[in-house]
Amino acid sequence: MAAAAGLAVANIYYNQPMLAQIEQELPGALGGAIPTATQLGYALGLFLLVPLGDLVERRRLIVLQFVLLAAALVLAATAPSAAVLVLASLLVGLGATVAQQIVPFAAHLAAPERRGATVGTVMAGLLSGILLSRTLAGFVATHGGWREMFWFAVPLALAMAGVMALVLPRSAPDARMGYGRLIASIGELWSAFPALRLAAATQALIFAAFSVFWTILAFRLEAPRFGLGPDVAGLFGLIGAVGILAAPLAGRFADRHGPTGAVLMGTAVALAAWIALGAFGTLAGLVLGCVLLDFGMQSALVAHQHIVYALKPEARARLNTAFMGVMFLGGAAGSGLGTLAWDAGGWELVSALGIGFALAAALLQALAWRARRARRAGAAAG
Repeated sequence: MAAAAGLAVANIYYNQPMLAQIEQELPGALGGAIPTATQLGYALGLFLLVPLGDLVERRRLIVLQFVLLAAALVLAATAPSAAVLVLASLLVGLGATVAQQIVPFAAHLAAPERRGATVGTVMAGLLSGILLSRTLAGFVATHGGWREMFWFAVPLALAMAGVMALVLPRSAPDARMGYGRLIASIGELWSAFPALRLAAATQALIFAAFSVFWTILAFRLEAPRFGLGPDVAGLFGLIGAVGILAAPLAGRFADRHGPTGAVLMGTAVALAAWIALGAFGTLAGLVLGCVLLDFGMQSALVAHQHIVYALKPEARARLNTAFMGVMFLGGAAGSGLGTLAWDAGGWELVSALGIGFALAAALLQALAWRARRARRAGAAAG
């Protein structure tokens, strides 16, 4: 399940180290439009497809989504124009939400005392896909071309459809309601759980900071200061993979001590990462910031999922929809605003934007911690 989640989510990041190369072949392909469309598609899939995990037999749903993802990748590989590529990117994002069918299914299958560790393991696979996708895409794009990368991804998606059909157990749906009622219930869950709203808002801000960096990295490295190509941008995925270690560690920490500490640590590390990226205009500074940013993002993400999945076990798919949907809207905002910042003010403005997103996440958690402390003090006094 960890491998399948990683190979699924990788598809929404293949384009990032290839953006400069895509723009050379398709001049109308505004760099920021492609990753933004992909992440918007992912957010749309989270709201429209992922809730089906509470309504439809999960193995069948996962297999079908992998097949649809393969079809979207064929459209991206054959796109004759920038407009078609943007549309294909939206559909790739939509199909790649199969990863978010897998994560709550793993939580559903796990024993309660092992849920954090299980989610952490699957998330380590998912995060490996996020980071190593850039390394693979950078290599393939440099030596073959960007279309070849999308073609390469097609059999991978189809292979995962076959593997999931063979190895996943059948599952009975948890919900007994129509699709419209199912979608409407997401808003009810959002209103009912303040912890869900806090987790989603914080993670959206952290993911926006994360997306700013990875959307702009290829342009930053291609600039005259460095003069490096998509293969080097892809190698940063290997560097950031150090942060993957945070996922299982954060999961085990949350099982033993509760998830709040891991969330606070993740927001603080993400802020430190962007301070380093803004302060050091060297490759070493980019490497340091990359490692810290990925570590902070993964720590907060796994801890937040631990919180969210415990709120209402029979509604995990819908809770995941609300949480991850808001998170990826934040990612889309980070990609779009990051591109605007790069065009308007270069790396300095991009760094200010990244710091702003990370600082907002840290402040949100600090205010929540202060409110919890005040409530405990009031309860003790009463």
